[in-house]
Amino acid sequence: MALRWGRFAVMGGVAVLILLAGVWGSWGVAQHVMLTKGREQGTVVVAECDGGWCAGRYAPVSAGSTARARVVIEDSVAVRVGGRYAVVLKPGSGEAVRSGPAGVLLAWVPLGGALLLASVVVAGGLGRVGGGGGRGGCWRGRVWRC
Repeated sequence: MALRWGRFAVMGGVAVLILLAGVWGSWGVAQHVMLTKGREQGTVVVAECDGGWCAGRYAPVSAGSTARARVVIEDSVAVRVGGRYAVVLKPGSGEAVRSGPAGVLLAWVPLGGALLLASVVVAGGLGRVGGGGGRGGCWRGRVWRC
């Protein structure tokens, strides 16, 4: 019995650690996307992409923001050369992050991955390694036979 509770405690600890890592990994970008008050907001037109980063001209939208000839944005599946994207600038740098609904979703992707991984850890810790779909082949008439 003690071993079972120990397994649950370890499983819970690992799951919490995975979730904290997901929040930590997401918050670096999410804070700029979600807490935009007082930050420079604008649009960037991507001119070139190379080595995981894209660069382009920044046009301000918010008051107090200044136009910049070149800012960089992380290259992702959703960024294309010639595209115009709403962005928020990270303070004290020339790095931009996507804003709006697309930016929020992109910022929280690491947390989504952590949730998926934690669910596998919890299911394994509870001994639920075979789901309902895996047991479908065991039904023989009125009884389960595997």
